[in-house]
Amino acid sequence: MATNVASSDDGERKALDSVVIRFAGDSGDGMQLTGTQFTQSTALMGNDLATFPDFPAEIRAPAGTTFGVSAFQINFASYDIQTPGDDPDVLVAMNPAALKVHLKDVPKGGTVILNVDAFTDRNIARAGYEENPLEDGTLDNHVVIAIEINKLTNAAVAECDVSSKEATRCKNFWALGLMCWMY
Repeated sequence: MATNVASSDDGERKALDSVVIRFAGDSGDGMQLTGTQFTQSTALMGNDLATFPDFPAEIRAPAGTTFGVSAFQINFASYDIQTPGDDPDVLVAMNPAALKVHLKDVPKGGTVILNVDAFTDRNIARAGYEENPLEDGTLDNHVVIAIEINKLTNAAVAECDVSSKEATRCKNFWALGLMCWMY
């Protein structure tokens, strides 16, 4: 079976026996598809795994609200896995609402990957934050990787004949590529 490898604080890569990753975003952001594709890649690498798709109860909740957050969790390891895991080692939050719903499950020292392009004043307020969680100390106990995922996705598909709106719909696959590279 494969061993997962990640970088440590000093830039050295270290082998990990297991990792729990949770992809979270608005319903329609493609988190279920992203999780499924990551699961297939993980299985092809020879890891054992268990998954937990988390669909919102609301059929068509307003975008950017906590009611419409969808998530997909995968626990994968070089040994037999029995459950999808309790607390994610890594949270990939595509917007403030996803962060608001799932941050409580990430243990201190866990990694939080954020699509900072989605952290506009409007989206922050919609998620129920009074202040920007990137600036108010909310994330102080976590390893934060803040990335302009929308901007980088648009740059990645710049040579394709797609609109900016269509390009932004590919952000889930940009996040998928990042997770495949990291793990």
